[in-house]
Amino acid sequence: MTELNDFGGGLDRSAGVMVVTTNDVPGYRVDQVIGEVFGLTVRSRHLGSQIGAGLKSIVGGELRGLTKTLVQSRNEAMGRLVEQAKARGANAVLMFRFDVAEAGNGTEVCAYGTAVVISPVG
Repeated sequence: MTELNDFGGGLDRSAGVMVVTTNDVPGYRVDQVIGEVFGLTVRSRHLGSQIGAGLKSIVGGELRGLTKTLVQSRNEAMGRLVEQAKARGANAVLMFRFDVAEAGNGTEVCAYGTAVVISPVG
């Protein structure tokens, strides 16, 4: 599982892939740029949670069902990004971002960045 820090980056301990939102990693040099990698998922919500969200929007407050779905989608998209980076021989992803859009009756979450091979300086 990928552990995210407060800055959106993290290290996937099982895959050994560092994921950061920055253009570089202090203390490391980029040895090879592999290219763009992404992870994509589209999720729909079940009818019960759609109705609940509609009712909740009348009184206000957090839509917990939607929040849970988006967190699951984000984790799934990031996991797929890490797997693609690893399959292409990368040990890091730089300039990591999320893109979220409505897709029919669901929500599309795309995680993307630049796969690279890095090594410690020195």
